[in-house]
Amino acid sequence: MNIHILSLFPEMFAGVFNTSILKKAQEKNEVVLNVLNFRDFSGNKHHQVDDYPYGGGAGMVLKPEPLFNAVESLTTNTEQKRRIILLCPQGERFSQQKAEELSQEEELIFICGHYEGYDERIREHLITDEISLGDFVLTGGELAAMTIVDSVVRLLPNVLGNAESHEKDSFSTGLLEHPHYTRPVEYRGYKVPDVLLSGNHAEIEKWRREQSLKRTAERRPELLETAELTDRDKQVLRVLKSYHK
Repeated sequence: MNIHILSLFPEMFAGVFNTSILKKAQEKNEVVLNVLNFRDFSGNKHHQVDDYPYGGGAGMVLKPEPLFNAVESLTTNTEQKRRIILLCPQGERFSQQKAEELSQEEELIFICGHYEGYDERIREHLITDEISLGDFVLTGGELAAMTIVDSVVRLLPNVLGNAESHEKDSFSTGLLEHPHYTRPVEYRGYKVPDVLLSGNHAEIEKWRREQSLKRTAERRPELLETAELTDRDKQVLRVLKSYHK
């Protein structure tokens, strides 16, 4: 996968992209991360990328020319699949399902905005997606881009040490993930549940599913409305609901 970031502050990405899983993914040639300063594509001697909004109002608006020019410099192969993603508060709220969808692409281009907003022609004629991290406003799109890239890259083949590591992550199954325990068996009087020490894998998986359902019901009950639930899952939830009455 090729991932390009268009930003006015490319130096922000060095620490994140050269550490941990993202660094290893690049070393394994599973992803190429490329950060460009779209100010270099402004086309004017002052490298201006923003201007006052027509009609008046507060703040500055990003001009279309730098971003169109920057994207066109990256897309010499018109046959290659690509998603051009605008990061903004008005976009679709990011989710694990969106991360899984984007991980199937060959090329992603993220546009990190600043100032008051974007010239509307960028939205109408350049991008394929608008994504938001949530109902709040950041100074720019850089932190959102880092978050989304990390979420997507860890889903690529061979990036995580265990190919199944992400399959039961919170939200991947539509539920929150079950609790985890490791050594020692007892710490300060707190013991690991007996079922996890039993060696009975069927019972362990049953316990983990029940715990996942319980945790979701307690912390994020709205997720249960869209989760794929078996008859047994529904029975477990009925017992939980009865217990908490």
